[in-house]
Amino acid sequence: MIDCLIVGAGPYGLSLAAHLRAHRIDFRIVGTPMGAWLSSMPDGMHLKSEGFACNLFEPSGTFTLKAFCVEQAIPYADTGLPVRKDTFVAYGLAFQKRYVPGVEDRSVVAITRYNGGFNTRLADGDFIRSRRVVIAAGVGHYARILPSLAALGPSNLSHSSDHNGFAGFVGQHVAVVGGGSSAMDIAAALRRQGASVTVIARRAAIRFQTPLGPRTLRNKIRAPMTSVGPGWKAVLCTKAPLLFHAMPAAFRTKVVQRYLGPAPAWFVRDQVEGHVPILSGTTVRDAAVEHGRARLTLTSSAGQASTLIVDHVISATGYKVAVDRIAFLDADIKSAVMTIDGAPRLSRNFESALHGLHFIGPAAANSFGPMVRFAAGAGFTARRLSRHLAASALRASQPRPKASRRSAAVADG
Repeated sequence: MIDCLIVGAGPYGLSLAAHLRAHRIDFRIVGTPMGAWLSSMPDGMHLKSEGFACNLFEPSGTFTLKAFCVEQAIPYADTGLPVRKDTFVAYGLAFQKRYVPGVEDRSVVAITRYNGGFNTRLADGDFIRSRRVVIAAGVGHYARILPSLAALGPSNLSHSSDHNGFAGFVGQHVAVVGGGSSAMDIAAALRRQGASVTVIARRAAIRFQTPLGPRTLRNKIRAPMTSVGPGWKAVLCTKAPLLFHAMPAAFRTKVVQRYLGPAPAWFVRDQVEGHVPILSGTTVRDAAVEHGRARLTLTSSAGQASTLIVDHVISATGYKVAVDRIAFLDADIKSAVMTIDGAPRLSRNFESALHGLHFIGPAAANSFGPMVRFAAGAGFTARRLSRHLAASALRASQPRPKASRRSAAVADG
């Protein structure tokens, strides 16, 4: 039985693995390196985060995205130059080869309790037994689709996370439901492929990010820059995640729901506005399949009804973390994990109510704040959790002291 199994090989899983390797912890990590970024993010997209905030983390802190771009002669700037998805993926894969060479590109199908630890079954039939499991599986399990779209089948409906390319939609009319960054990225990608696109957004207006531009001393004082954006609220999110953890659960949940919402990136605006119809202030009341196409009944904020018929609907309506939606967790495990609004309630060391089961990445946001929804949160996570796991492994390896005759007599008495 090994000490620890990491499930997931994205920025969080890889950063934690690099730190565990430095601590000489007996661990394994399974998953496709940067898998979600390869399969669930549109080709040609750019990251919303600035360059300095797009790092993975190893103990020395020297192999940053900037260092990688310098090595590969790729244009880079800390701010103002959007980072391409393929650049970030290439950086993640280079990080993996350099710091986590033992990643096992295999899928997990079931995790159950076993002999004080866990038994993890893989898709190829193999088993891994470990004292601890760290779930670093990203947000793929939490994709949210509006109930009003439920009547559509897979040929007419998909989630934004189902796509990394859109060549199959050439010449088709596609409705993108959502008003956040994913919706605008997908609308832009579909337009580049030659599809006809209509965006349906509940918001009264799409609020794109504002480019940072040159920052004066006054700007820097009033709104200090952080890895999740400028402002003193952002400073608290990035510098005091343990303080956030100490706040009441209701407060934490509200902050995570409302702060740092999914605003589209500033550089996508020119690719969408004036080129793609955006039905703002509009909701999908009902959907049905009609002659092989999707028929959407829409309602405006003024209460006016209308109909839109399209070939396909892409729901870019985000994610809702919910432990009970993680398919590979056994029902017994799910029932033992206490939750906050569906997300796992975690200790200061990312441990759930079930001893030995940890969650990192977006699943930890209700406990540690919005920072851990972004790659930038992987640094704090990897450092804190690796130290905890190293200390736990050390305690487990030490033999228990034998009871003295006197203590044994007291115990017998």
